[in-house]
Amino acid sequence: MYEKTFPNKRYAITTRFLKNAVPTGAEILDLGVSNPFSEIMKAEGYSVTNTGGEDLDLDTSAVKNTNAEVVTAFEIFEHLLAPYQVLKDIKATKLVASIPLRLWFAPAYRSKTDMWDRHYHEFEDWQFDWLLEKSGWEIKKREKFTHPVKKIGFRPLLRLFTPRYYLVYAERK
Repeated sequence: MYEKTFPNKRYAITTRFLKNAVPTGAEILDLGVSNPFSEIMKAEGYSVTNTGGEDLDLDTSAVKNTNAEVVTAFEIFEHLLAPYQVLKDIKATKLVASIPLRLWFAPAYRSKTDMWDRHYHEFEDWQFDWLLEKSGWEIKKREKFTHPVKKIGFRPLLRLFTPRYYLVYAERK
């Protein structure tokens, strides 16, 4: 997945945010298959289990049948056609999630070779807030941050100061 680049800045900000919201040692269900950030959470002292790659639009049993106190979803919801149902079905009482924000100067992301690597939704912050609130979550903390790229051009210049990611800590109402 990260053959040429590794999102060091995003992972550092996400780790800090997670540590401020969730105590070390918490049992976490991380939506999505095991990935480099799952390993970072384990190294930070969290007990992490990942979902098995099932299509969460069709099968939400992983979030219904867990004893984890926290669900994490880092850059997952934009890939789902119906994130509302997954959010509604989460049994855990705490959620830490991040999404890439919709950028007005770039089209929605779509891999032409991997059907799982496509963004059906590219949210604005208020849209994600509304989705969380409608599905029974109360946002306790939020943070936006930029993600500059090491390229030359107009869009890379805009990425220097345009927030790209949105992190949220929420609790079940």
